[in-house]
Amino acid sequence: MARIDSLAELDKLRERLQEEMRLREGGEEVKVVVTMGTCGIAAGAREVITAILEEISKRGLKGVTVGQTGCAGLCHYEPLVEVERPGTEKVTYVHVDEKKAREIVSKHLVNGQVIKEWTIK
Repeated sequence: MARIDSLAELDKLRERLQEEMRLREGGEEVKVVVTMGTCGIAAGAREVITAILEEISKRGLKGVTVGQTGCAGLCHYEPLVEVERPGTEKVTYVHVDEKKAREIVSKHLVNGQVIKEWTIK
């Protein structure tokens, strides 16, 4: 963790962490779930969930909840990201990395476009 040298930096960190907690609390329209079992974490799920949270925060998106779950039993597809929108089928993205995570936010969450080539066939 970076060193904090001023109250302003501490306030900025507090605000960022509070926003991340708000995104994880639930009860919103769109749900994004990252599988965080041992195999998912080993494949980079921590970096994926961090990228998703950063991108949602950067874009100021509202009505999105980000959560995590354990193993989905699909180890060879990890990291997995599920997106659930009311009135649509759940979409499961596979082999997600930080770059893909940011693009999922941009295309799927913002524009409603499923990136079919990254989903389970």
